[in-house]
Amino acid sequence: MNPAPDRRHAHGTGRTDGGNHADYGRLAAIGPYFALDTPATPGEAPPPGFRPLPELYGTGPDAPLARRIRVVAQRLGTTELRVAASILHLGLAARFWSVGLGAAVLLGTIPTLERAWVRIPDQGPLDLWTPPEPVPSAQGPLPAPGTPAHRGSLADRLYEAVLVGQLEPLAAAVRSAVPLSARLLAGNTASALAGTLRVLDAHAPGPARALVAELLARPPLAGTGTLSAGPRGAFRRTSCCLYYRVGPGAGVCGDCCFSRPPAPKRG
Repeated sequence: MNPAPDRRHAHGTGRTDGGNHADYGRLAAIGPYFALDTPATPGEAPPPGFRPLPELYGTGPDAPLARRIRVVAQRLGTTELRVAASILHLGLAARFWSVGLGAAVLLGTIPTLERAWVRIPDQGPLDLWTPPEPVPSAQGPLPAPGTPAHRGSLADRLYEAVLVGQLEPLAAAVRSAVPLSARLLAGNTASALAGTLRVLDAHAPGPARALVAELLARPPLAGTGTLSAGPRGAFRRTSCCLYYRVGPGAGVCGDCCFSRPPAPKRG
């Protein structure tokens, strides 16, 4: 989900302020990162293997993320757990941004995600399932679509639902398993958001770009990179996700701060 083919996603939403099964079907049609499963009938339980999303952010050596980091490292063929942790974090950030930004732009709703259930598949992006009976947002109805107030309100709700509600606890859980800098993880979060924009650009380029620009201007994403003014919204981050350290020939990603892999440190 970067300007160059993205090789990093090796791992692999809850209450809304509107929407229904058909609406979320529109998201799934974009791609698996955008999919949000819902029950076929009211009262239906989550499918087998799903657990409440907050459990994903548990800590300790046997926590879901800690185990998944070890799996990703093995599949990448690296002994550096911080490389695997960064790549896993980037893919999960892309998953949450895809659901959140996609719903905001295409459906005018914001999945808050706190009531979602999650399943970590053997391959592919995280499975997300949300319970039935959407509940109106406590923040009230959104302003009329197309107005500056509407865009601002969507940005505020996206910030709270995705960045504060999910990506902050995700980063904390990743850092509890493997030491990584907050700056690197913020860069991953921004990179995932910009990648989501490029996917959505073909569907709703105006609203998506405006929302992403607002989010990238807010802490902790402010200063993590530059979004170009071109039609495809190329993004250049100010940090590196460490993918180049997977091994010889890995190279750098299309939005990396480096133009080529850094030379190994001597001594």
